[in-house]
This record gives sequence, structure tokens and C-alpha cells, in this order.
Amino acid sequence: MTYTHFADWYDALMAEAPYDQWQSFVERAFDRYAQRPGRQVIDIGCGTAELAIRLAKAGWQVSGVDVSEHMLVIAQEKAEAAGIHVPFFEQNMAELDGFSDLDGAFIFCDALNYLTDEDDVKRTFSAVYRALGADGLLLFDVHSVYKMDVLFRDAVFADHGEDISYIWTCHPLEWPHSVSHELTFFVRRGDLYERFDEWHEQRTFERAVYEQWLAAAGFEVLEVTADFTDAPPTETAERLFFVARKR
Repeated sequence: MTYTHFADWYDALMAEAPYDQWQSFVERAFDRYAQRPGRQVIDIGCGTAELAIRLAKAGWQVSGVDVSEHMLVIAQEKAEAAGIHVPFFEQNMAELDGFSDLDGAFIFCDALNYLTDEDDVKRTFSAVYRALGADGLLLFDVHSVYKMDVLFRDAVFADHGEDISYIWTCHPLEWPHSVSHELTFFVRRGDLYERFDEWHEQRTFERAVYEQWLAAAGFEVLEVTADFTDAPPTETAERLFFVARKR
């Protein structure tokens, strides 16, 4: 995964992403489960910080963490343009360091699925545990096994826009419940189009496996829901949402 050229067009490609629903999920989870009065949180895998900026505008104390320097440059520009202060840190989520006594942390937009090594997922949960204060909350979403094994399997997506077009093909990888995303972008440069290629790998795990790893890291799982609803996951759910509390 590079996010080199993709970062430049990320916001345009994500223009219809459900950021309002992610924000509502965060606010609902904290209203329902938070035992700490503060709202000092980190957005891990923050990308260009669209969600972090929205929460900061709503009065949350948010820091953003991402492995992509290019994403963070754009995030900083957006925060400055919005007139708000969001500290940004370039870190691998499995090596998260320098945070303590936080009220919460979240990892959204399937950012956790970019960890294809199960030990890295475990290390991420342990690192977040250390960063949280007592009773701090961890919120995250992941692709379901159904989405990885059925909906993404050998799928092809394409879109033609005025300034950017793309072809996105998916193929299974060697690991269970994993997929490679091969993305080809055509970006308009005057009368011509410039081509960029990127390769992303993602992997997910069974719900019970995430719950086991969370418990091993010291978390209590408070709820698991699906697809921005309050309902538990079904066999055809596409995105699972976890809320866990530091014990």
C-alpha cells in the first residue's frame, strides 16, 4: 500500500462516504458507554482527517494518526483551512506510541483491515490499550468475512468522472478472508489523462477472533453491530462495528 497518488484524490473519491454516520456512531457510543467525562481521542488511520476535523469542530479534542505522510500533509492543510487545531502524527498503528490517558480511540473506514498480519492486529489492540486511560473506549469497523469472500471476490468496479476515472479490480490473496485491490487512475491534465497505479492489500477475521484478541489485550467488548445500525451482524452484513472498553 502506497497512498502516494491516491492521497491527492482521496477526498474526491470519498465525497459520498458516510462521514456523518461515522460521527453519529462515535457520539452515540460515547453517550451510551463512556464513563469518563472527557472527549480527548485519537483517530487512528485518519487519512485526510475528514472525521477528525468534524469532531474537532464539535468540540472534541482530537489527534490524528496515519502511516501516510502524504495523507497527513493534506490533513494538515484541511485543518488549517478550517481554522481548527488537530495535531497529526505519522505512525504505524501497530507501533502506536506517545499517547496516554486518552478517553477514546477509533479506527474507521476499514483502516484496521490493512493489517494483514494477525500479530499486527494484536499489537494494535495492545498499543491502544496502553494509550487509553481507565475505562477508555476503543471503536473500530472492519470488513465482514462475507464482504471479503463474496462481494470483493474477483469483483471489478469502475467510474468515469470529469477529472478522474478509475478501474478497481479485486483478487483473493493467499491468506483467508483477504483481497488485493488493484487501482488504476486516469487523471485529467488538460486535454490528456495521466495514469497512476496503486496496489492495496486487506484482510479481515471472524468476529469471534476480534473479540478474542480484544479480550486478550484487556478490553471488554460492549457491542458488535453492523452497517451503521444498532442491529447485530447477519450473515450478509458488510461492515462490523465494535465498541470495547478498557478493563
